[in-house]
Amino acid sequence: MKAFTIMETQYLNSTIKQFEYYKALGEKTFSQLDERDVFWQYNPESNSIAIIVNHLWGNMLSRWTDFLTTDGEKPSRNRDLEFESIIKTKTELLEKWQTGWACLFRALHGINEDNFYTTIYIRNQGHTLVEAINRQMMHYAYHVGQIVYIGRMIKGADWQSLSIPKGESKSFNDNKFSQGKHGGHFTDDIK
Repeated sequence: MKAFTIMETQYLNSTIKQFEYYKALGEKTFSQLDERDVFWQYNPESNSIAIIVNHLWGNMLSRWTDFLTTDGEKPSRNRDLEFESIIKTKTELLEKWQTGWACLFRALHGINEDNFYTTIYIRNQGHTLVEAINRQMMHYAYHVGQIVYIGRMIKGADWQSLSIPKGESKSFNDNKFSQGKHGGHFTDDIK
């Protein structure tokens, strides 16, 4: 058994905070949207928020279920079906969203010094644990960004900022700099 280095511990803690941030961005978007909004599509070839969530759910269950011991592309996964209008209600969307993220966080909290150097396979291609986590983090950030953008398009002038509201950058920065040099995660002060 090898003890975790400070860098490995910091990486895992940062990873969890970063995933929590992307999850929160999605949830702050959902809270601003009506039932019909989550099914809106710019055109027939584009994805609705519901379709994106269905894809994220399928990906998360496939990638994070037994991720240390089985390939991340599970034989039971039907990726093509993830891009169909499967979700029928906002409640169902929220349930799938929570189920996917719960699977991811269970997996991340199961990482320890005994398994940190396990080779992770995705479609039979080996990844270091860090590579596998980073791959999924970037993938989810990409899709959460789409969810936020669609939500913002739908809400227009009624959109409530998810980070620093327009026109408030100076006061936000003044407050941060008034605290002096300090630690913490960059998301700690974003409401």
